[in-house]
Amino acid sequence: MTALADRRAQAVWKKARLVLELKRAATVRGFSVASDESLDRMIREWESGRRPLVGDYLTLFCDVYQCSAAELGCFPEDVGDSDADEVTFLKRELLAAASADESLVCLLEAQTENLRQMDRRLGASALLPQIEAHVSHMEGLLKHGATLNARKLTARALSDAAALAGWQALDLGRFRDAWNLHEVAKAAAREAESASLLVHATAQQAYVLLDLDQPSEAVQLICQARQLGGTRIPALMTAWLSAAEAEAHAMAGNELECRRALEEADRSLPADATDPELPYLFLAGPHLVRWRGNCLASLGAHEAVEDLSQALSTMEAAGFNRAEAGLRCDLAGALIKQGDVSEARKQAEAARRLAALTGSCRQRRRIEKLLGSA
Repeated sequence: MTALADRRAQAVWKKARLVLELKRAATVRGFSVASDESLDRMIREWESGRRPLVGDYLTLFCDVYQCSAAELGCFPEDVGDSDADEVTFLKRELLAAASADESLVCLLEAQTENLRQMDRRLGASALLPQIEAHVSHMEGLLKHGATLNARKLTARALSDAAALAGWQALDLGRFRDAWNLHEVAKAAAREAESASLLVHATAQQAYVLLDLDQPSEAVQLICQARQLGGTRIPALMTAWLSAAEAEAHAMAGNELECRRALEEADRSLPADATDPELPYLFLAGPHLVRWRGNCLASLGAHEAVEDLSQALSTMEAAGFNRAEAGLRCDLAGALIKQGDVSEARKQAEAARRLAALTGSCRQRRRIEKLLGSA
């Protein structure tokens, strides 16, 4: 079996599904492809090794399977002279970037949202390669965008996707990648002239510093994000930013500042805590209560157990597996500080199972540390 045929077997796709995915990828890139019948025949020849996979079709297969040409068994020497022609390549990239209109950006943003929803349930370990390829594709579109409108549209989609990829990288303990992807998100947000995207990427980048045990620096970066946003950001973003600031203050041991920021988050949170313009923020239901409990647990406050238990009672059925792992870890820590070691171990073991399901290195580190101290 060739590497290409093995990829389809791993995906458990019939040829009809592969044809559909190739056509979707071609639409995104602005490529023309053969008819369904011809594609069916060509796939059979490519997968058997009777026909070399080169050019635009190689690009589409890489997009569809979210992998490199080498992983498909294709190498630089397989590429024909026409593809080595820099002028032809540049023209093709410019043409693809020129197709970045509102409808294409909607497709790109929908792909990001699908990856975000899967990430919440399944975790980052299986999804990060896909989102990184997605980010790389949009970086190419932005780099070759020749018109201001096309660049702004692409930059908007890129900033959201890069911030998601950065968060996934952080969850897997890839600190340098997490930092760099947030830099990509910030640069794209500036080009998109979006205060909300810039604030989000900047404040979320502070979590890299928190995981590196630099809470004071994290506080400074979040305060910088607040300055960047000024009065231009929606109330939901203000609430999220205040909660993030509270968490950083809690880890730095600044109890008064933490509680002040938590109060501001409560005041700022709108009645409808969802905003289609801010799909990367989720503070509805138990999530702000969970965040408050996380902060209070870091401070060792007695009310942390009550807040975390309240959030847990409504989160278990919500499908946020990684968030639930973090919540149970917070609850275990709070219970240990109250002397309830037996219940703390139960919560930590439940958190460990969820962390294993989502592949979260970040949560596993926290859980192992807790179990070691219990």
